[in-house]
Amino acid sequence: MNVRRHHISAAVLAAVTALGLGGLTACSSDSSAAGNTDKFDVVASFYPMAFLAEQIGGEHVNVTSLTQPGQEPHDLEISAKQTAQLQDSDAALYLKGLQPTVDEAIGQSEVKTKIDAATLTSLESHAAESGGHEDEHGHEDEGHGHDHEHEEGQDPHVWLDPVKYAEVAEGVGKAFEKADPDHAADYKKNTAALVGKLNALDEKFETGLADRRTGVFITTHAAFGHLAERYGLTEEAISGLDPESEPSGARVKELQQTAKADGATTVFYETLVSDRTAKTLAADAGLRTDVLDPVEGITDDSRGDDYFQVMEANLAALQKALGAK
Repeated sequence: MNVRRHHISAAVLAAVTALGLGGLTACSSDSSAAGNTDKFDVVASFYPMAFLAEQIGGEHVNVTSLTQPGQEPHDLEISAKQTAQLQDSDAALYLKGLQPTVDEAIGQSEVKTKIDAATLTSLESHAAESGGHEDEHGHEDEGHGHDHEHEEGQDPHVWLDPVKYAEVAEGVGKAFEKADPDHAADYKKNTAALVGKLNALDEKFETGLADRRTGVFITTHAAFGHLAERYGLTEEAISGLDPESEPSGARVKELQQTAKADGATTVFYETLVSDRTAKTLAADAGLRTDVLDPVEGITDDSRGDDYFQVMEANLAALQKALGAK
């Protein structure tokens, strides 16, 4: 998984912005780091939160993302510099349960406005639908080398469901209005525009996946439970494996049987994670491989420059895999 981070200096910010990474174009050109600009300074935990902050805040915000390009967000360790940035910022936007070190740092910080996206919509457990398997300690492993379910066993990947992401956007907009009332009217207008685009994306998925040959898809990373539930699909994840390991014979056999019974055609993997596991399983089961992007960050390898473009690429990949007309 691939996520990026905007911070440190104007030069870095300008370079990242020039590359078009994620559409975070309203970053301040001020030479100071987060917290010392004349804008509403927001520290976001990773790309889906930074994207919301930029879309809603527009010209009034200076957004700093804690997670670097290409960095696995779940593995993030907060640096002393980032902790200082947090202290100086006007708001922190994060998704509790996804990045433990971020949760701890924000919890201990004196940031005036703390916005936990997990409280702005409903998180559900998708272990059963995701083919999740417990390890010997009873911990759910989602096939990505580490357990990154929400602390109550809930799935934090709400941004992959456009309807839930829209609910989060509405909550973030209200929080921005309250924290920076001088620009409340713009935040309200920007939020409405973003929610409209997310509703349109939801309709594209609904229509695009309605007439399909199968509803089952196989992934190396169980990130798509919310999306699967929204559109009546079933995600089967290759569980209990890190991205570099080979799938067990038993799991390969199980997924071969699933693919045959349910007409699954494709094993999905992520852009910046090794495709070895997916290709091994696909070769053994006579299936294709393709990318399904959890949109945890935008890099040069992403199939699009921002959330909407990558989600539309995901829709096209799902339509092909599910035999949608």
